[in-house]
Amino acid sequence: MQFLQRTCPILLAGILLVTGCAADPEPTTMDTPEASQPASDHAETATPSKNPDPIELGTVEVIAQGLTTPWSVAFAGDTPVLSERDNARIVALNDEGTVRELAVVDQATPGGEGGLLGIVIHQDKLLAYLTTATDNRILSFDLSGAGETLALGKPEVLLDGIPASDYHNGGRLGIGPDGMLYATTGDALEPSGSQDLDSLAGKILRITPSGDIPDDNPFENSPVYSYGHRNPQGIAWAADGTMYASEFGQDDWDELNAIEPGGNYGWPEVEGAEDQEEFIDPVQQWIPKDASPSGIEINDGTLLMAALRGERLWAIPLDDVTTSNAYFEHEYGRLRDVATAPDGSIWVLTSNTDGNGAPTPVDDRILRIEVQ
Repeated sequence: MQFLQRTCPILLAGILLVTGCAADPEPTTMDTPEASQPASDHAETATPSKNPDPIELGTVEVIAQGLTTPWSVAFAGDTPVLSERDNARIVALNDEGTVRELAVVDQATPGGEGGLLGIVIHQDKLLAYLTTATDNRILSFDLSGAGETLALGKPEVLLDGIPASDYHNGGRLGIGPDGMLYATTGDALEPSGSQDLDSLAGKILRITPSGDIPDDNPFENSPVYSYGHRNPQGIAWAADGTMYASEFGQDDWDELNAIEPGGNYGWPEVEGAEDQEEFIDPVQQWIPKDASPSGIEINDGTLLMAALRGERLWAIPLDDVTTSNAYFEHEYGRLRDVATAPDGSIWVLTSNTDGNGAPTPVDDRILRIEVQ
């Protein structure tokens, strides 16, 4: 893997996106960033709603390249830590710009969309979601040291028995403002499991960071927090505590949902907004070719959503979640995860080596984006 020291100037303002630097393709200019389909409008002729005051992003720096299927990024202090899905590796990036392997997760069985997926760091633990030969599960590793001495201990199973398949494994982890651990799970190609409260498939789960079931979960003695999901792969929390989740649809609509404890989000009975009383509609939806959303992050009142098939970064203002703008459309290929680094910059992971993209010789990459 190589690390790049050059930067590429990018202007992202209300009406223009201009990109270009010496070693990259010819500069391109596009009109106002593409807007999504509001969830409240079902007609094909509905006018997409744009955010009139999108987030302002500054320079973009490619800080790493040559990664293999990076899936998730977290920070142990100032040290970036990554999961690589198909290598089942957890790696750290050090100050000299090199990758240092922290662990190969032996329990992981990569294949299709499965393997080593989401990671999150909480206090002195690294928590990881992975696909094994029999299930999806969450592991906990002790963290010790810092920087060049950062190390992982032996894994402990926090939760297992989550249904697994070659596809639809979910896999995102997050620590909520309540200190609880949340995990997204897919339907594992068995849609009926999403409506079955005895199944851990097609859910958002909530447990303590030590693996216990909180007493205030919506369903007694169950880690299930919300259900009726198809394949959610992003979770984030707004400053007011509202939890958001991104979700892959099937044929019609990908979704951004505001998550309520005990909420039923409809899959497989509905896809997208259907205005049925028993199901919670998404706050915004996109046709799959424009999205296929994975990781999300909230930065200063804007929700950023990485799009795989859509090959763009969606920006959704939380003061009007029915609007959005798209950036970097087809500039860097498939985007898997987005996170805020300790210095306030935005980090984006590309996902062109995942078997669905068209990788260039430098893929996969980490992009560092300044926020104005």
